Amino acid sequence: MKKKKISLILTLIMIILAAMFILFPLYILLSTALKSPQDMINSTLSLPTKFHFDNFTKAIKITNFFDAFGNSAIITCVSVLFIILSNSMVSYAIARNREVEFFNILYYYFVSAMFVPFQIIMLPLVKQVSSFHLDTIPGIIVLYIVYGLPFNIFLYVGYLKSLPKSLEEAATIDGASTWQIFFRIIFPLLKPINATIGILAFLGTWNDFMLPLIILSKPEQATLPLVQYVFQGQFSTNYNLAFASYLLALAPIIIVYIFAQRFIISGVTNGAIKQ
Repeated sequence: MKKKKISLILTLIMIILAAMFILFPLYILLSTALKSPQDMINSTLSLPTKFHFDNFTKAIKITNFFDAFGNSAIITCVSVLFIILSNSMVSYAIARNREVEFFNILYYYFVSAMFVPFQIIMLPLVKQVSSFHLDTIPGIIVLYIVYGLPFNIFLYVGYLKSLPKSLEEAATIDGASTWQIFFRIIFPLLKPINATIGILAFLGTWNDFMLPLIILSKPEQATLPLVQYVFQGQFSTNYNLAFASYLLALAPIIIVYIFAQRFIISGVTNGAIKQ
């Protein structure tokens, strides 16, 4: 009984600490976004003496927010759509042909790419993309689709192992082609893992800073993470407007994550299980 009480107390302490580490930065973000520069000088941690909602209006104007939002939305939505379609098809071909040595090698080849740091291939990638004239929004969409393959194949193949092959065999006997089997039988059954991969791809693409920074060459193509850089001056940073802009950029991703977190947890768990 005593051990149970100690365990409960320790658990509560850990929960409180975790909540503080999560909520405190959010409090700083929100309070700073609503402060005036004078409030920042007086105290960083205190509540604003007056709520300055005009910070958001100024941040939108300075960052050209809606254009950047549109670029991020196009890149993210198109990337997620094609990631789910293309990566699921590749994974299905590999998962159902693992007994063939070629597909088995192909699986390990793709999965091994997860262990290659992006920094190693960054400079060769810039040179290659420039030579192929892919330093555009369509070009970066292609890169997101390709770079999502390793982790997504790992999850898809693990999930496909749990689906019985008897469904496909019955469809084959009825005269269905491979494409019909995939799109009419397998793809609808992939809904949980599709949701997981779609959400993870959405989060990663929307928040990505490094790839747009090194790939996109024109200012009008800038995404939301890139335009936040406008507040960083050589000698000072306008934290009030910067934090207001960060909050605007963060809001869509928080909403998506709140409603979709259960799919992320369940999908990753199912995709990692080997049958």
